[in-house]
Amino acid sequence: MTPMHTATLLLVVLAAGLISQWVAWRIRLPAIVVLITAGILLGPATGVIEIGMAQSELTEMIGFGVAIILFEGGMDLKLGEFKRVGHGVGRLTLVAPPIAWLLGSLAAHYLGGLSWPVSMVLGAILVVTGPTVILPLLRQAKLNKESASLLKWEGIVNDPVGVLLAVLTFQYLTIGGGISKTLLGVAAAIAAAAVFGGLGGWLIGKLYQRGGVPEHLKPPLLMVMVLIVYWASNLVQHEAGLLSVTLMGMVIGNMHLVERESLQRFKENLTVVLLSVLFIIIPSQLQASQLDLLDWRTLAFVFAVLLLVRPLTIALATIGAPMRGGDKILLGWVAPRGIVAAATAGIFGPALVAAGYPDAERLLPITFAVIIATVLAHGLTMGRLGRHLGLAARSDNGVLFVGSSPWTVAFARVLKRLDIDVLIVDGVYSRLKEARMDNLPVYYGEILSDHAEHTLEAQHLNHLLCGTVNDFYNALVCKAQGRRYGNHRSFQFATHKSSGQQLNQLTLQQRGYFAFSEDATYEFLHERLNEGWLVQTTKLTKSYGWSEFSSRGGEQGKDWLLLGGVSPTGMIRLYSPEQKFKLEAGWTAIYFGPESTGREAKPAEASEAG
Repeated sequence: MTPMHTATLLLVVLAAGLISQWVAWRIRLPAIVVLITAGILLGPATGVIEIGMAQSELTEMIGFGVAIILFEGGMDLKLGEFKRVGHGVGRLTLVAPPIAWLLGSLAAHYLGGLSWPVSMVLGAILVVTGPTVILPLLRQAKLNKESASLLKWEGIVNDPVGVLLAVLTFQYLTIGGGISKTLLGVAAAIAAAAVFGGLGGWLIGKLYQRGGVPEHLKPPLLMVMVLIVYWASNLVQHEAGLLSVTLMGMVIGNMHLVERESLQRFKENLTVVLLSVLFIIIPSQLQASQLDLLDWRTLAFVFAVLLLVRPLTIALATIGAPMRGGDKILLGWVAPRGIVAAATAGIFGPALVAAGYPDAERLLPITFAVIIATVLAHGLTMGRLGRHLGLAARSDNGVLFVGSSPWTVAFARVLKRLDIDVLIVDGVYSRLKEARMDNLPVYYGEILSDHAEHTLEAQHLNHLLCGTVNDFYNALVCKAQGRRYGNHRSFQFATHKSSGQQLNQLTLQQRGYFAFSEDATYEFLHERLNEGWLVQTTKLTKSYGWSEFSSRGGEQGKDWLLLGGVSPTGMIRLYSPEQKFKLEAGWTAIYFGPESTGREAKPAEASEAG
């Protein structure tokens, strides 16, 4: 096949990567599986993608992409989480890697049939667990904060540790120099990370805090600085750059920069594109002859990685650790590999072949086999295992109420009777008294605080309703939490008449959706509640559908308010005049109105709660 023009090739890779991400989202599969499949189809299977670039140049470009990905992961590591799970993180990042390296090397040699040098490099490569894989899986699995933090910290911290371990192993086997030179390499890597990553990240953060960089230049300048730190660290010690950029991300992510959210959003968007590109390009470089090298030994090794190496590693590393038994079981199973393992195998496979180890040609295809197997096995079972162990929410179907008041308590009470999860959050303890007396779940604290970010267990909720008396605070919370719940599921009470003229200048992009009605202010809802209006439910049927229900109750928005509905499968949906929908037969309508509203035709099908 005639090689493509560079611009066309870039377009094909970008399109294939992002389409694969979308397809994975639609069919609810881990994105990495679809991306690797697309890369193999476009590479060794059809020859559509042919990168006209020297292997060394391609490796350097891949390294830049991985550096940005690991930096973004480092920014997501919060020291507040470490205070809660530090006992487990220490075991997973200091004790577990050497054990995993040893067990993985033994399995690669005795089961995979690889020579000892290649086995030791492969064992080091597979120490890593990919944050680019584990983070999306954590969002899908709805694990509790502590279990999710353990997996996240392990995935992000062990990536540069595993790569550095592979580098030092390779250098020891090919260059020589003994233990002293290896220890010198470790010291050089740590020093480079401390100076370029730690100190460099702190200086950049201080420069941003002092206004030394204009706002529009902060995200792109930070990206360039990440690449410079990666490059400079690699000059000191080969592949120390990944350790440096991870530490740099941790430092900047914990400096409480005002622009932290915008910086992280920029990096996340860039990471999605880079992942899409890298997971198309790397598998496309596989040769058909390499795929032919996969045999029963490879299958035996993959099973050993899944069923022996990982469980034994966690069991030995966590002996005596103050960790829950469920967390140990979950960690013993879940360890998906990702982009760093693939990129590192792509670097050392050809290098080992050139150094005189021909069986290293199997390194890259074996690594891809492990990636696909672990992502599928762990991605498809992590949520189910987490729920079985009591570490994950059964489903994400509920409402988080921000602001405790008589009206929000009345609404939450009805939702609870419908088996919909609820949680009421308020920063004033006395306002939670009525909710606590009704045995409703509550959280005392500020929803926007670091404490709430690290301790508030809300993974089982998928709707946000801000119902405080302060319209501006409601808008602030909706925008701050919109990424967690989805902007289309972030609602707030309508604005007060006294502040409407001012707040109406806020566009929908600056606030949440108005819930129930444009007149459903905090004052309106509580005035009607005091007049005797009730939060009520009615089951719709084919004979008593939406038209009959809505016409019997008078004018919607004036004589009664539609609050939302529960689908036949039990899923909640809140109503907004900006997100209109009609309820079908089988739905349970939730509405707010006088006691007789919606009951005249079918009294047996309605229930009320004040």
